[in-house]
Amino acid sequence: MIKKFFVFISMVALLGMASCTTTLNSSKTKDFGSSAITATFADLVVSPHKITYTYKPSDDVRRGGEANVINTAIRMALDANGGGDVLVELQTTVKKKGRNNVSEVTVSGYPATYKNFRCADEETLKEALKLRAIPDEPVVKKRFLGIF
Repeated sequence: MIKKFFVFISMVALLGMASCTTTLNSSKTKDFGSSAITATFADLVVSPHKITYTYKPSDDVRRGGEANVINTAIRMALDANGGGDVLVELQTTVKKKGRNNVSEVTVSGYPATYKNFRCADEETLKEALKLRAIPDEPVVKKRFLGIF
């Protein structure tokens, strides 16, 4: 009786080990670079008048961090002074309450706008490549374990 029980247990164990197989599937992608280079050029029209703007952030803006407060101050300064795309020669002054709580940001600079957008011709692209204004190899972002 014990011998039959032992044979039965052995058969169940063998059957269990034989039916459990581990499979490993993986796939890989190959990164390849593109040789196409395109560029758009524009003229930057800079105002001769320097502006200064002081911004007191709301709690919602402050929650985004110091960089968010500064970017919002720049956008508000440009909007308050007739619009613009960027501030040239940007200077920022950040006042904080406590350790990380931004209470006030003052930005100053020359407002500028982009005008006359145009595609580059072949000669301009060659000159830009010589001056290294355009990278001659594509920029590829590598991912490692899902982290950029």
